[in-house]
Amino acid sequence: MKLLFASDIHGSENYCKKLKKVFYKEEAEKLILLGDLLFNKSIMSLGRNNERMRTAGILNDLEEYIIAVRGNCDTDLDQDLLDFSIMNDYRKIMIDGYEFFITHGHIYNKYHLPQTDRKVILIHGHTHIPCIENTKEYLYLNPGSISTPREGNPNTYMVYEDKYFTIKTLDGKEVNNINLDECY
Repeated sequence: MKLLFASDIHGSENYCKKLKKVFYKEEAEKLILLGDLLFNKSIMSLGRNNERMRTAGILNDLEEYIIAVRGNCDTDLDQDLLDFSIMNDYRKIMIDGYEFFITHGHIYNKYHLPQTDRKVILIHGHTHIPCIENTKEYLYLNPGSISTPREGNPNTYMVYEDKYFTIKTLDGKEVNNINLDECY
């Protein structure tokens, strides 16, 4: 199964359109959204609410493919604009015999791991910084931000396919990757 992970769209219609194009180009089966989808501080200024609604419309077009979790900026008002649920703080999905713990990162993160009796595959956004970190206790993956990267990083997303996670720029250039078989 091929999955595409993206985080921290923050209401950018422009970058949401780019994400939609990337999703179709990658031919992913699911789009995993790691929170902070519609809220942008500047949206509250006059005229920006329309962009928020247009961004929601782009995401709603992909509803059948989306699995999403709530970010620290996601609210009931955002949920009202979306046709898919964003109100779960985390989701667990089983793929290729591995359990992925997907969340935004403001509650569960590498400093506050979820309770489990096995090594955690923790996938979250929130920091806007792409990362792959493998320790004895967890594998931490962060796709970075599709719209507002930090610390000089490019706009990025992450793909999972055939036990490989690959972080890529919007033009498809590989930033980092890891093979799950080498981690376990």
